[in-house]
Amino acid sequence: MSTQTLERPPEHPIRVGSRLGARFPGKYVSLTSFKRDGTGVATPVWFVVDGTLLLVITDLHSFKVRRITRNPVVMVAPCSASGRLRSGPVPARAELLPDCELARVEQLMARKYRVDRVLILPIYRLVQRLRGRRVGNEAVALAITVFQ
Repeated sequence: MSTQTLERPPEHPIRVGSRLGARFPGKYVSLTSFKRDGTGVATPVWFVVDGTLLLVITDLHSFKVRRITRNPVVMVAPCSASGRLRSGPVPARAELLPDCELARVEQLMARKYRVDRVLILPIYRLVQRLRGRRVGNEAVALAITVFQ
């Protein structure tokens, strides 16, 4: 008769998403996408952690979306609202999510940024209008897979 040794499952299993949340604390992540000549362009964006993905909402006609559709390789790092990095950037891959996922991502963002959506977003849109930039109503969700 053979005996088997079974390991007890940990009482509090560590999920990949929770490690990703610990790796990217705060409200902003610096998303660096690359131009055709290889020059990186960093943009601070709001994000949410969903399992193993970082989810971001942005304007469909933004330059970062154009760069990501051409080259999905990006760099991400936690940052401040002004874009000052809080740790070193890590490589990642970004992809546009289908339109049917946009409502779910907007709901997750609304949950995380309740007060900010009421206070900061209207000011941001006003500043964009004053600068003469078109404030897009067409949004797209990005899924960012961080290489660990």
